Amino acid sequence: MRRSFARLSTLMFALVAQTGAWAAEAQVAVAANFTEPIKAIAAVLEKTTGHTLKVSLGATGAFYTQIKNGAPFDVFLAADDERPALLEREGLTVPNTRFTYATGKLVLWSVDPARVDAQGDVLRSPALRKVSFANPKTAPYGAAAVQVMERMSLADALKPKLVQGESIGQAFNFVKTGNADVGFVAMAQVLQGGKLKEGSMWVIPQAHYDTIRQDAVLLKRGEQNEAAKALLKLLQSPNIKDLIRSYGYDL
Repeated sequence: MRRSFARLSTLMFALVAQTGAWAAEAQVAVAANFTEPIKAIAAVLEKTTGHTLKVSLGATGAFYTQIKNGAPFDVFLAADDERPALLEREGLTVPNTRFTYATGKLVLWSVDPARVDAQGDVLRSPALRKVSFANPKTAPYGAAAVQVMERMSLADALKPKLVQGESIGQAFNFVKTGNADVGFVAMAQVLQGGKLKEGSMWVIPQAHYDTIRQDAVLLKRGEQNEAAKALLKLLQSPNIKDLIRSYGYDL
């Protein structure tokens, strides 16, 4: 009995050690709009493969600059298709690994359930004090917000009311903390299980802004990283695509 238990313990220790040897960690630069989905995806990756992710969240343009300057990222999940394509042309990615993992949707959101109407007329209200949006130079959702204001002929009227965040995450926080009445944010930031978590929102028609096509790419540093490769494979699986859709993205 004791010998059997000893052999079983030895076998279990060997299996655990072997799994640990196989498991890898990838450093991933992730656009801030994808904060909630990447948390869920990282959990699935660890549960199914043992691999883990070290996630950095921020603005796509800022990550592009960091990667060009040698930042130690293995994978880039951008909020556009422009920066990953640029990195590809600059020889900083593994060839033939770039793909669109999500298409984003822009919404106007407030924590006040009565503030935002279904047509976005709140943007024309004299009572509106502050409107948050992300830096259009570094955040694709910020650039989309500028397009909305311009196409609605509201750019000049809203200019003195604008509060700019460095990322879509900061633009969201301005509204969440009451420092802005409403904000241009990603639908994924305000949905949970396909439903609005709190407040009120206007789903901005696609005609008001260019399509936000979000690309993923394997960077040169991650070419031999098994966790990085496993993440990109997982992003293209049917179940994870359904999960991404549940946050309001198109695919």
